[in-house]
Amino acid sequence: MAKKPRLDKVMITQAAGELADQIGLEKLTLSAVADHLKVRAPSLYNHIEGLDGLLRELSLLGMKELNRRLERAALGKSRADALASMLLAYRAFAKERPGVYTATLRAPKQGDSEVQSASQAIIETVLTVLRPCALSDQEAIHVIRGFRAIGHGFASLELEGGFGMDLSTDESYQRLIAMFLRSVCP
Repeated sequence: MAKKPRLDKVMITQAAGELADQIGLEKLTLSAVADHLKVRAPSLYNHIEGLDGLLRELSLLGMKELNRRLERAALGKSRADALASMLLAYRAFAKERPGVYTATLRAPKQGDSEVQSASQAIIETVLTVLRPCALSDQEAIHVIRGFRAIGHGFASLELEGGFGMDLSTDESYQRLIAMFLRSVCP
């Protein structure tokens, strides 16, 4: 008989992410994760600090994955092309990993340097692409907020069925990106 792999924080977090993507983050419970892993719920507490701890781990997982996708999207591209590609990657991540993506929206707890660092890494990735645009620090922050608002706002509306008209959401998103880029880094 095959032996079960040893339970650890990574395994629990990955399983929770898969489950959150399937059922929605708001329906995620430790009991559901335990059932998904075919273990008893109390055994999860040896590796995570309850549901809050699991949500923190999912947030961290999501931020790191989103940042990797943004970095890959920008690779070999400059300025407008890189930003456009990154916005496409942002939307794809939110659509492909809706539960994990939702976890990234949680504000990090005061003093949680690991989650704050993961969040800052995403900002730095976007800033790296913006540097050639010669924006002031304040302008760059406004642009990063706009970047996030476009990526999050569009993906969130799309995930909730907010675009009911029979018109291509892909084209709408491309047009939104083009308008944004014209104002940011001509």
